[in-house]
Amino acid sequence: MAADGKSIKVKIFGSEYPLRGESEELTKKVASYVDQMINTIHEKIPEQPPLTVAVLSALNITEDLFKEREKNRSLTTLVETEVTKINEYLDQCLNSEA
Repeated sequence: MAADGKSIKVKIFGSEYPLRGESEELTKKVASYVDQMINTIHEKIPEQPPLTVAVLSALNITEDLFKEREKNRSLTTLVETEVTKINEYLDQCLNSEA
């Protein structure tokens, strides 16, 4: 979380944390997502210590992030390819009129 902005108290896995972020709404969303992930993992393996649950949650969240980044890269490449095709088509149209 960013160091600027006002302090916001959030609850994650039963503990309160004061966080600072650029946006109170975003900070709360992020904290809620982390809390959900930790609780989901904890429900699946309740016998594991909190640190293990936190690490597994961090791994799952990071996996989600990497998948989204890859999807973003793929979509960016697709858009760039389509823009190039449109530019080439427009260039051909303009050159044929000249």
